[in-house]
Amino acid sequence: MSLNRQLISRGFTDLEKSTRFLDAPELKDIPERSLFDGLARSANPDLALQSLVRLLAVEPGLASVVADGGASSEPLFRLLGASEALAEFLMRRPEHLDTIKVSPSRAPGGVSAQQLRSSLLEAVGADPSSGTPVAEAGGKEAYALLRTRYRRHLVELAVRDLCSASPVDYLPTVGQELADLAAAAVEAALAVSRAELASSFSVADIASVRLAVMGMGKCGAGELNYISDVDVIYVIDAPDLAEDLAVKIGTSLATGISRAITSSGIEPGLWEVDANLRPEGRDGPLVRTLDSHLSYYARWAQSWEFQALLKARTIAGDVDLGRRYEDSVAPLVWNSSEREGFVDSVQAMRRRVTDNIPSHEAERQLKLGPGGLRDVEFTVQLLQLVHGKAEESIRIRDTTSAIAALSAAGYIGRSDAKAFDESYRYLRVLEHRIQLVNMRRTHLMPEDDASRRALAMSSQGAQVTTRPAAAALLEQWQQTKRLVRGLHESIFYRPLLNTAANLSVDEVKLTPEAARARLAALGYLDPKVAMRHIEALTSGISRRSALQRQLLPVLLGWLADGVDPDAGLLGFRRLSEGLGQTHWYLGMLRDSKAAAERLCHILSSSRFIADLLEVSPESTKWLGNDKDLVPVEFEAQWGEIQSKMSRHPEPREAMRLIRLIRRRELLRIAIADSSGLLDQAEVGAALSATDRAAILGALHVAEGAVFANEAPLTEVVVVAMGRQGGREITYGSDADVMYVHRAHPGANEAAAQGQAERIVSQLSALLQQPCTPAIQAERVLEIDADLRPEGKQGPMVRSLESFREYYRRWSLVWESQALLRALPVAGSDDLAAAFTELIDPIRYPETISSQSLREIRRLKARMESERLPRGADPSRHLKLGRGGLSDVEWLVQLLQLQHAHGNDALKTTSTLTAMDAIEAADLLPSADVATLRQSWCLSSRVRAANVIWSGKASDLLPSSRRDLEAVARWCGYGPGMGARLEEDYLRLTRRARSIFERAFYGY
Repeated sequence: MSLNRQLISRGFTDLEKSTRFLDAPELKDIPERSLFDGLARSANPDLALQSLVRLLAVEPGLASVVADGGASSEPLFRLLGASEALAEFLMRRPEHLDTIKVSPSRAPGGVSAQQLRSSLLEAVGADPSSGTPVAEAGGKEAYALLRTRYRRHLVELAVRDLCSASPVDYLPTVGQELADLAAAAVEAALAVSRAELASSFSVADIASVRLAVMGMGKCGAGELNYISDVDVIYVIDAPDLAEDLAVKIGTSLATGISRAITSSGIEPGLWEVDANLRPEGRDGPLVRTLDSHLSYYARWAQSWEFQALLKARTIAGDVDLGRRYEDSVAPLVWNSSEREGFVDSVQAMRRRVTDNIPSHEAERQLKLGPGGLRDVEFTVQLLQLVHGKAEESIRIRDTTSAIAALSAAGYIGRSDAKAFDESYRYLRVLEHRIQLVNMRRTHLMPEDDASRRALAMSSQGAQVTTRPAAAALLEQWQQTKRLVRGLHESIFYRPLLNTAANLSVDEVKLTPEAARARLAALGYLDPKVAMRHIEALTSGISRRSALQRQLLPVLLGWLADGVDPDAGLLGFRRLSEGLGQTHWYLGMLRDSKAAAERLCHILSSSRFIADLLEVSPESTKWLGNDKDLVPVEFEAQWGEIQSKMSRHPEPREAMRLIRLIRRRELLRIAIADSSGLLDQAEVGAALSATDRAAILGALHVAEGAVFANEAPLTEVVVVAMGRQGGREITYGSDADVMYVHRAHPGANEAAAQGQAERIVSQLSALLQQPCTPAIQAERVLEIDADLRPEGKQGPMVRSLESFREYYRRWSLVWESQALLRALPVAGSDDLAAAFTELIDPIRYPETISSQSLREIRRLKARMESERLPRGADPSRHLKLGRGGLSDVEWLVQLLQLQHAHGNDALKTTSTLTAMDAIEAADLLPSADVATLRQSWCLSSRVRAANVIWSGKASDLLPSSRRDLEAVARWCGYGPGMGARLEEDYLRLTRRARSIFERAFYGY
């Protein structure tokens, strides 16, 4: 196996650089197998190799560990591949390399807080058994000793974490140990600060000031990250000293703590010590007495400060004073939910956190964005603060234990708690692994694939040997975000709605002014009209009105998540009124979050579906059950149509029922598509099957009507062409068709031709002419037979022999090209097979002449210059524009004409299947095929989204920001990413056009 193949198989990405490092003299005595096996275990082999070479340059003796391989070198490679920052620490401090010379454990334990405290205090020469430990000295030397010992323990923990079989299971231990390690560092820094203050104050005065350091946030909760600010509050008590002197000494002690941990030095600072959660924030004194704290909390504190105090824990300094602080603030914390507007303020703060995320970071946020860590933490903390007053069992600081306690107490369902816990652990592991690399505070998903692959590898257990792809990581992350966001919205709001539901109408109803302001804040453009809809839905004392009052507070928010909440609310009102007193409708929305959310998404994002639901309100029932949204197979539709025709022999009546079935199935497919249950190819196939069933039904009805007055003289087959033949249509597609007939034995040819013409004329009219009574909101299936021989000048239907003669004598190359997508869809199976046998040599010729090639290219160039609508931007036209559908399809069809005769895989009517065959046959480079496929799929999806969003067909990428946003969401982009869709489309089609010009025109 070549070296490059070996590197690729072990996860390397920068082959050139890694090859250079492999030639480093430091590696010459290490067996290749031991080296490569070790690197294969690392999350980022490129990084691990580079760090290893640098480390060997400092400590050559480490080569023996690498050479031993197996378990001996595993801790080293896992650390080097996960953290460049910790590798650099070992380069600075090679005397601590013993930390990686350990046996890896798949189920490691932890180190106690007491052990860590003693170790850090001993590092600075302080006595761990003393009530007020004092370091031997201060200054940069003491800081370096403290920081070095801290990082030694950090390496030990990282090794255990990275070698564990299940990082998500080990996460609580990691978080607690990191918090305890930070607490030990603060304790040692306080000991150093005491030593330094001896030159400014008397030892007795310093000893008289009792200082307690309260850990807040994740440090207080015992769930700290690898790198994070440590939030603290300082409390002092010095009854024997004057208050001014006590505050001065306390402030100096606190300042010294920050200096010892954060200031620049030989050994870099650890992290920021952040005291901004103290009373009055940055404007308040750095230290206060306990009484001063309590006075502030009683008079001035805001609701968010009590939420923060939920995590308060003594981490360093005077333990008794810290406990007094904890005991004193606890009643304030657990009674805070009684404060006016408390819950609203917590919810508003969560929204502010989301709103303040920089736009360029929003989609990459693990922590602050929707579906991130903050959604879990805010939800858990709100439930604790609301219910913790009476329920002591849920008064727990760390998030994972709090979720378990809330579930045990019944405040979160068991399945929701399990999903919340698993999602939170997974997101925290990702956060830890991202931060480990450079030991920097970041909560952003990496942008490059190499970093994502490394993250995917490092976040799975050590026993997993398969190296996951970056795409798999992103998919799991997106699924987790959606799950967390859904649970957050359900749990964060619904318990409060249940409380509001027990109040009278007068108690819960907002004033019109306040309600309009809230609607405007949610994004409703006409709050006054929206209020009228709400009043119409909720007024009265009926059960329906009561259920609407429960549902609307949530539904209004979900509707507001769509592009047009005003239209969504109007649609919801019309649908609710259409269903009247139906018992299942509001009950389904109340009991099925998925159904309610789907409905809101549809009504505020799709005119096409909303119009269909308004005239078919009973179809709303499908929203509550994914099985009801599975597209009905062609055979089942045809069976239903046959049943209708047998019971309704009158042609117009039978045809109306057939078209109603088609309308119903279009709605089912569209809802399934909107719900993410179908991919693009499945949508095309389902729509094609529905149209085929309708065409077959229309053919049978037409034949029945004609044969009722005359003897059958012929049989007719409908041949689908274009996208209909490729089974790749969208919601706005016409049905391109050709008609072929064959006279029965002994029948007069002219009479048979006339009868065939009457049948196809009747078929077209049955599918397109208005029904009585009219079918509301129907998307009429337009029949287009212009691709027949001689186009509009030729007969509408030909006999099989006429087709044979025409193709033998007169067929043009464009007709051969059109036949590539010919697929019989209705009529006699024997005639369909005979027609297919006839056209196969024409569409799959042995050779194609240079003259024909020139003609194809001339036709394409002419189409580009003549058929593009006047004034249309070529870069935005989905079908005829630069790199759009036409470019891709003409190139694919040219290759089929040239090569399908000798390659059966190319004998397909499907563009996507043909592209797969083109790639497999190396007719185009794989990268080019991938670009063409992406361009074709995105153009098709945008085309479909135009219809879904507006109810109207359009072949243009929208220019309006609002329309572009709506279409982007239907194409799978997140909120606010319309511009991203536009950029992607223009970039993809530009690249596709370049490929097309090179491969089609030859330049």
